[in-house]
Amino acid sequence: MELTENTLQVLKNYATINSNIVIEEGNTLRTISEAKNLLAKSEVDVNFPRTFGVYDLGEFLNVLGMMDSPSLKFEKDYVLINDGSRRSRVKYFYSDPEILTRPTKDLIMPEGFDVTFTLDRSTLSRIKRASSILGHTEMSLTRDGDTLVLSVIDNNDETSNAFSIDVDGETNVESDFNYVFNINNLKMIDGDYTVNISSKLISQFVNKESSNTYWIALEKSSTC
Repeated sequence: MELTENTLQVLKNYATINSNIVIEEGNTLRTISEAKNLLAKSEVDVNFPRTFGVYDLGEFLNVLGMMDSPSLKFEKDYVLINDGSRRSRVKYFYSDPEILTRPTKDLIMPEGFDVTFTLDRSTLSRIKRASSILGHTEMSLTRDGDTLVLSVIDNNDETSNAFSIDVDGETNVESDFNYVFNINNLKMIDGDYTVNISSKLISQFVNKESSNTYWIALEKSSTC
């Protein structure tokens, strides 16, 4: 079998979340960060014939990258990766899934979101750029009247410089809130996202153009 660009893109993204992965039989990929504060799930356009573990996902992707038109043949203990000419190959052994970090179940969001807003690729890019320039690692979502506002801030310093941008969305609560994200957890594949937030301090990022979904825990400094 050959891995499509879509599948490779998801795996490359997952390598930024966790260095290892358990790939389940079928076409659903999942990963979870070591801190268990970021969970991702994607439906891809290939079907894996068996469940296997990869200890170093970055290395696995580099092996695929050094082969011209790689094809994969899954054996009992390893996957045989051939190049397009069949002149070279790599025998890549599986890792025991039991020693790897893997999601044990899908995360089910609490019923009734408190806030829903749109985070488009341009806004996310500006958020990350502001974070880099200002040296802040937190993004907060607050309300200014009927307007939802994303800000790049330092919650521990009220006099710190801050970048803010209005976003489209709606809220089901009347009280003020300050939902805080660690920007380092915003490791989504490029795209436009619908973001749902629960007062249980969990958020869901749903890609509008693909089947990529991320669940990100909010920081404990959040208030609602």
